[in-house]
Amino acid sequence: MTVSRFALTMCAALALGACTSADRFGEDAGGFGADGAGGIAGSVSDPTSPAYFNQTVGDRVLFAVDQSVLTPVSQSTLDAQALWLAQNPDYSALIEGHADEQGTREYNIALGERRAEAVRTYLVTRGVAPGRLRTISYGKERPIEVCSDESCYAQNRRSVTVLAAGAGV
Repeated sequence: MTVSRFALTMCAALALGACTSADRFGEDAGGFGADGAGGIAGSVSDPTSPAYFNQTVGDRVLFAVDQSVLTPVSQSTLDAQALWLAQNPDYSALIEGHADEQGTREYNIALGERRAEAVRTYLVTRGVAPGRLRTISYGKERPIEVCSDESCYAQNRRSVTVLAAGAGV
């Protein structure tokens, strides 16, 4: 058999092998059934993964200008974060505080710290162990939107909950 015929045969075999039933290992294979209750470990569809936390629960909350007060929308997101953290005790979190580009560096570092601390305090009141949470302020140093427009400023006035493996930070 020539090399090209062998390669063609192998490609055909691999292609046919990929055409098997999605539930070929049974509904509960690996803890992730065909009913959509689970997903591929570590993916957005895995409810125990950081990717799921970021996309489905929500890893950030936004703030008004010069404010560190949590809005009802922010509280709803943080309630979901607290629930996820309670169900996934093997994770800790670093809470980042951010500000828009308006104001001095020093002012924005302090504002970012107040925002991160407001989130931390809220999560603790919802049952998350304080030892699992740390805060840091980046002020205006890490914008996600760069422009001198309110739409950009609004996205930069935020707090982001960053997960880390391990119960303590």
